[in-house]
Amino acid sequence: ILPVAGAGSAAMPLWDFQGSTMVTSQYVRLTPDERSREGSIWNRVPCFLKDWELHVHFKIHGAGKKNLHGDGLALWYTQERLVPGPVFGSKDNFHGLAIFLDTYPNDEATERVFPYISAMVNNGSLTYDHSKDGRWTELAGCTADLRNQNHDTFLAVRYSRGRLTVMTDVEDKNEWKNCIDIAGVQLPTGYFFGASAGTGDLSDNHDIISMKLFQLMVEHPLEDESVDWTKIEPSVSLLKSPKDNVDDPTGNFRSGPLTGWKVFLLLLCALLGIIVCAVVGAVVFQKRQERNKRFY
Repeated sequence: ILPVAGAGSAAMPLWDFQGSTMVTSQYVRLTPDERSREGSIWNRVPCFLKDWELHVHFKIHGAGKKNLHGDGLALWYTQERLVPGPVFGSKDNFHGLAIFLDTYPNDEATERVFPYISAMVNNGSLTYDHSKDGRWTELAGCTADLRNQNHDTFLAVRYSRGRLTVMTDVEDKNEWKNCIDIAGVQLPTGYFFGASAGTGDLSDNHDIISMKLFQLMVEHPLEDESVDWTKIEPSVSLLKSPKDNVDDPTGNFRSGPLTGWKVFLLLLCALLGIIVCAVVGAVVFQKRQERNKRFY
């Protein structure tokens, strides 16, 4: 569905673009390496495929070193299109799916390594929290060294039979590496694909070189034929809430990486267990000694 054949809007008959987006014969630059810019591209044709796979050839690069760059790029499959906003240059409280390629850690307390890729499904009721890098609404994610690479970088998003898979090819190995794999995802048909990016006090060039959509030939159960796929509400059926969130009030640990204080609690429990075992062992040993003395 991309790449572009030449410069200018006539070269993108199925695409609209806005903001700082610049179209060239080689790439679409969503933002230049300048502060306070945002841009996006959106396909004009809604997707009515139940099962699909999107391949994105992109490049994020700039003059900023270490953490002096940002903010990142987002890929969208949403009901809304061409609506600018605070989430990497696009609308918050969206309906649909977003894949974020976040290059800057806004949360100083985070233990994540950036750049960080994450997925979010929204029915319009959730807000993306930039100050926490979207931790509260993230379904899953992974670290990927995708910035300022001298080789091509790719990302694949597959949606099939309620399963969302995100894979990367950013290590110049010409092979997909699994990043996200979530079952129980419900996405309607009739939404639009898009890409957006934003810069703030820090900046980067965010380039889309190509976006290719493939139809997956997958058999569905007979009951799926009676479903109006355009009326499905975006949702995720998780046994537990999204990873990396706050621990729930019942005291259960949510699935996800162990934070520092979780490791401390686990070590404390292990230490208490060892102490209890030592005390019980000492008491049993002492009683056996006393019993043996009575027999002498």
